[in-house]
Amino acid sequence: AVTVVPIPTDGMKGRIIGKEGRNIKQLERLTGCEIMIDDTPNSVTISCFSPIRRQIAKRTIEMLVKDGRIQPARIEECIDRAKKELAKEIKKAGEDALYELGIPVSSIDPKLVSILGRLKFRTSYGQNVLQHSIEVARIAGMLAEELGADAFNCRKGGLFHDIGKAVDHDMQGAHPEIGYNIMKKFGWPEELCYQSIAHHEDVPRTIEGAIVKAADAISGARPG
Repeated sequence: AVTVVPIPTDGMKGRIIGKEGRNIKQLERLTGCEIMIDDTPNSVTISCFSPIRRQIAKRTIEMLVKDGRIQPARIEECIDRAKKELAKEIKKAGEDALYELGIPVSSIDPKLVSILGRLKFRTSYGQNVLQHSIEVARIAGMLAEELGADAFNCRKGGLFHDIGKAVDHDMQGAHPEIGYNIMKKFGWPEELCYQSIAHHEDVPRTIEGAIVKAADAISGARPG
């Protein structure tokens, strides 16, 4: 839950803190992160459970260091800019994942595309969750074709099986249930929504659910 930001000189730490700590207080208040400035040379540590907030704080500090002008009003400008840039990158990451798997972008609500893109900044057991989801979709699709199951359902369900992890830092509950509720909210059929819960069930009740569970295990536990 930490991100380390390199800075050119240790003298920059004092400027990030600001007079009577006003700069660092503004940074922490607006990003929702804790900024830790310690004895580690040429670096600042950002601590926060939300990877998206950490990413915004990281980009803001990088902008401020590059610009050199560090004061509360400038911090606010940089945070707004970082949020806009990150929103575009998140949307593109979601669209790219859909293109890669041959799922029409127009068939998915733009808000859900952005939620999917957030997984680019989430890791689980050292694995990037968006890359893992793409891999699960590919493996599930191949298994479904061999077994005569619904390959499109398995690819789509595989891609979105961990969607709950995109927002589990901001919502209460376990990611399978959060993911199920997100898909239901966007009007998806029960057999697709179920994939979010199926991959954590001991005995999935559909063949597609069992395939996504197997694909998730293969992607998550393979050597390397």
